[in-house]
Amino acid sequence: MSPNLDFKRNTAIELDLGWINHLKVNRNAADRRAASLANRRTVKKEYQAAWLIRAIECIDLTTLSGDDTPGRVERLCRKAMRPLRADLMQALGLDSLTTGAVCVYHEMIQPAAHVLQGRLPIAAVSTAFPAGLSSLETKIREIELSVAAGATEIDIVITRQHVLTGNWQALYDEMVAYRQACGDAHVKAILATGDLVTLENVAKASWVCMMAGADFIKTSTGKEGVNATIPVSLVMVRAIREYYERTGYKVGYKPAGGVSSAKTALQYLTVMKEELGNEWLQPHLFRIGASSLLTDIERQLEHYVTGSYSAAHRHAQP
Repeated sequence: MSPNLDFKRNTAIELDLGWINHLKVNRNAADRRAASLANRRTVKKEYQAAWLIRAIECIDLTTLSGDDTPGRVERLCRKAMRPLRADLMQALGLDSLTTGAVCVYHEMIQPAAHVLQGRLPIAAVSTAFPAGLSSLETKIREIELSVAAGATEIDIVITRQHVLTGNWQALYDEMVAYRQACGDAHVKAILATGDLVTLENVAKASWVCMMAGADFIKTSTGKEGVNATIPVSLVMVRAIREYYERTGYKVGYKPAGGVSSAKTALQYLTVMKEELGNEWLQPHLFRIGASSLLTDIERQLEHYVTGSYSAAHRHAQP
């Protein structure tokens, strides 16, 4: 599916504190819905293969380690541009396939740009990732430097204390400042949902960031004790749906952290399809932040093509 040519980028609207303060989440209902999704029979055979190919197209192929090197990032980018072996591509009838983007630290933007040459988006984590506890001025400057270096998407982290203390105006003002600093680069707001304690806090933070102009809302940095979960995802995607109904703006969603198996990826694709519809199964509205997921998807597709699994170590690691 190609992106909708009439797609309108989210624009900041006025913060509605009355709406935010009255948001409620039924935890039991969210858990029941999540359990029903996890337990249902998944798609099989050629349908599963098609869904897994779509998952590849929506991966933000990521490396965010302290020992990252230009060489590692260059290998990651080559894998992002050719995520499947040539024999699997031919067997699946694919002429071309890439991941949705690559995601790196600021210092690795230039090595990524050297390889990608504008063929894929470069997402840079920013704003004192992962804790987000530098000064606002420092965080804004970090965004500006990453955009100037070639990042076309910026994954920011919010200040969690604004959520935990209910200071929604401060969170809104911060997010507006980040959105402005990004300019034409799209901004993904990382809520670090594992730090937010309650699903109501997740819902309220989602709404505030969308009202402030976030292009995507994202679950996690991948560094929290608890990262992406299905209950949290349900709360976030339902906020996206209602925000669209109220404003006409379509905001994207990105689960990240712990999404390492093809089975888990299929669960998130199912959430998106059932809660938001087919349009949200495209890379301009759905991404999966992952580093090892691609290896398992490639193994599953090899099984579909050949009828047998290969060892994970036989697949090139990004």
